[in-house]
Amino acid sequence: MGSIRQSHLRPFRDVLSPLPKDSGLHATKKKSTDASNLIFVLGGARSGKSTFALQQGKAKSPRAFVATGEPFDREMAGRIQKHQRSRGRGWETIEIPTRISEWLAEEGSSYRSIVVDCLTLWLNNLLRDKVRPSQVPTHVRAFLRSARACRGQVVVVSNELGLGLVPGDAISRSFRDVAGRMNQLVAAEADEVYFLVSGLPLRLK
Repeated sequence: MGSIRQSHLRPFRDVLSPLPKDSGLHATKKKSTDASNLIFVLGGARSGKSTFALQQGKAKSPRAFVATGEPFDREMAGRIQKHQRSRGRGWETIEIPTRISEWLAEEGSSYRSIVVDCLTLWLNNLLRDKVRPSQVPTHVRAFLRSARACRGQVVVVSNELGLGLVPGDAISRSFRDVAGRMNQLVAAEADEVYFLVSGLPLRLK
């Protein structure tokens, strides 16, 4: 099916700062019996996390692939096209840079399987759209509530940024810190958590 673009964002101008200590790092309410099955997939670049996430959802239809990346340059546009081809038939692609929570609340129950790829780009888009780092936990919890309101399976992909060298500039270090706290919130809520290394999944939860 065709791709649906939800919005366009301003160029990145925000300066990141670490989340405050009282950012409220905890999970949302406990899963109810009619909530979605929430699967969280983490990994580094080219670890195989997107392929693994698609494998979790391909057996259920209808299914949607929620893409947070935007083709701001030719190289990124090529990456997006390559990912679209690799998904094959049966996936409806929804391009949503920031408003994932709203889309899940309005449309999520129409699908038995949803893959959101990825939260790291979603976070970048939020910050670029003038969301303050201290507001990120609120956005993450809203996303989790909307994901739980779906009746099917929701597979969420994110990057693990904390295993390499310490970034050399303050903005990159702050982004890494905010992303790490975001991942902790999602992992705490998820029913299953997987970490991908060289294409091999390690189940953490």
